[in-house]
Amino acid sequence: MKTTLTTIFGDREKRGLAYLFLVLPIDLLSGILLLLGSLAGVVLLLTPIGAWLLAAVLRGAAGLGGSRRDLASRLLGERVPAPPRAVGTGGAFGWRRAVLGDPVGWRFLTYALVKPPVAVLSLALGGGLYVYGLISLIAIPFQPDPFGPAGIASLVLGVLLLLLGPWILRWVLSVERLLIRVLLGPSRSSQRMSDLRDSRDRAVRDADTILRRLERDLHDGAQARLIGVGMHLAMVRELITAQAPTVQILMAVDTAQDTLAIAVAELRDLVRGIHPPVLDNGLAAALDTVAAGSAVPVTIEANLPRRPPPALESIAYFTICELITNAGRHSGAREATIRIDLRDEVLTMRVRDDGIGGAHQRAGGGLAGLADRIGVVDGRLGIDSPPGGPTTITVEIPCPAPA
Repeated sequence: MKTTLTTIFGDREKRGLAYLFLVLPIDLLSGILLLLGSLAGVVLLLTPIGAWLLAAVLRGAAGLGGSRRDLASRLLGERVPAPPRAVGTGGAFGWRRAVLGDPVGWRFLTYALVKPPVAVLSLALGGGLYVYGLISLIAIPFQPDPFGPAGIASLVLGVLLLLLGPWILRWVLSVERLLIRVLLGPSRSSQRMSDLRDSRDRAVRDADTILRRLERDLHDGAQARLIGVGMHLAMVRELITAQAPTVQILMAVDTAQDTLAIAVAELRDLVRGIHPPVLDNGLAAALDTVAAGSAVPVTIEANLPRRPPPALESIAYFTICELITNAGRHSGAREATIRIDLRDEVLTMRVRDDGIGGAHQRAGGGLAGLADRIGVVDGRLGIDSPPGGPTTITVEIPCPAPA
């Protein structure tokens, strides 16, 4: 019984009903005002006032769209980013020209004009079942024969309407969300441009970070070692010139050789961080090496009908390395599975472990860094990690076939 009541009158349903009741008067009033303003602006276009009035109407519609996005975010959990707006230059006339020529404002106005009948229908369907269901149940005690056929019919009708209420409400709210995303959010092209700008900025930041790390490692590591080798060779020269004992000369040579070996190893590590040599044999062979060196037993399932481009292979390799490291270090997993598929020009990687779960992206965390890294190549990262496990991390990277 408690579960049924929670389904019918849960927090999500309450917020959805509150949204429908709140927006109806707002939509009716704003729709009428903006419609009258638009008609007046069109009629007055033969005069200088018409264009200014239309610009004011579009600006008002934009304000309404912004408040509607905020309300949908608070009550429906539908977070839609604000679309980019045109910026006018050249004073008041430049502002008017930018507002009238901005397709975003016209989409906002379309939403305001379409929404009143949709709001009435949405409330009638989404809230009507709740209202009529409650009225049917409340009316039972007031009937002449509450336990007669009429009372039973009211009971059945009320329960049926309340049980159908959440399903109809979700369908109605899905239409509301669709209208908000299509008419009040960024268009596909503008969102794509925004994503590309974000990807470019992340790529620049990542490249700068990598270059700084390489510079620091070379300066503090290999460069210092090579300078040490030069100093030891100078010392050998001085010892030979001074006709020092052979044992002392050999000790200086051995020290120079040891320092040189350390420098070469550090340079090899730096090169391996840029492009692992194990990838020379392909991604599948590289994953075998990852599994062999993992602290958690790993099973690999690979379906790679062709090799991805070298850059994508490198990204995929480092991504899986980090996910397997996280599984062994943070999740307490006893085993993990790597599945990698290349199908329909999409490289899909799934890393699953039987750990404690609860993995999520957080600012500055490893998963957030991974998401930023694969976002540079239009990749996506999905996390399915309920408390108690298991955890499945899915990475999808576009991998077009070579021309």
